[in-house]
Amino acid sequence: MTKIGIVINPTSGRGKGKSLGEQTKVEFANSAIELLDLSAHSFIQATANAKQALKEKLIDGLVVVGGDGMFHLAVNAVGVSGVPIGLVAAGTGNDSARALGLPIHDVKAAVEQIIKNLRKPRIVDLISSVSESKTFYSFGAVSAGFDALVNRRANTWNWIKGPVKYRLAMYRELMAFKPIPYRLVIDGVARELEANLCTVANAPSYGGGLLITPEASVNDGKIDLFILHSISRMELIKIFPSVYEGKHVTHPAVEIIRAKSVEIHSAGMPAYSDGEHVGESPVICKVLPGALKVFA
Repeated sequence: MTKIGIVINPTSGRGKGKSLGEQTKVEFANSAIELLDLSAHSFIQATANAKQALKEKLIDGLVVVGGDGMFHLAVNAVGVSGVPIGLVAAGTGNDSARALGLPIHDVKAAVEQIIKNLRKPRIVDLISSVSESKTFYSFGAVSAGFDALVNRRANTWNWIKGPVKYRLAMYRELMAFKPIPYRLVIDGVARELEANLCTVANAPSYGGGLLITPEASVNDGKIDLFILHSISRMELIKIFPSVYEGKHVTHPAVEIIRAKSVEIHSAGMPAYSDGEHVGESPVICKVLPGALKVFA
């Protein structure tokens, strides 16, 4: 019998995570898969539980119920071990699920997708990164600029739920924001510039549907470096809505470079990956082609 570890985030999807997690267990109960619940009261403990289960070879795969943060947990728990992971998308952003073509807020369809691909998981790329304090993996994106500042502020606002808090946090950060001096190293070539943000992306979107790199692919063996060169606050507010449709790419301040490795040096700015804080700049990123297996 196949044994799958499961980690549930009870607070995802505006508090619906717990019920969706229980629904997930019920759906798996009708299959020939045995579940091992590795959930915990903290992100750190749940990651440790998953890593320990993998180390002891107690599970053949790992499934998480939640949003992009939970998928980030799964990615970092399995690393480059080759153990496949699955996602029951129950978050507010769900950019990882979109990139993989997975059902969103549909437990039955999500579990069916996992079971269907149990023996033949999809192989996709992974980003391996090192910040000033830790080594980590990412599926979606790594940022160390204005968007990271917005993410940091939004994460402190527990009284606002859903993607709207990121928009409000953006407006709040704009009040004091100044362009950031960057030193980038792109495939070994150094470059210095001032920009609002620099983000390394593996998937097309982040932040709940912001199509920053609409042509990015999770299995092309490359990462996309998104640069928003220095523009005024009003100009940023003006172009922001167009990012949801990927139409911002024609703006003269936008530059997208496809590469295999990128270093972001941005004077100690916070670094975020898939919505999670991963230390401070500098951040050194490289693509690991075909390093991740997903039930998708």
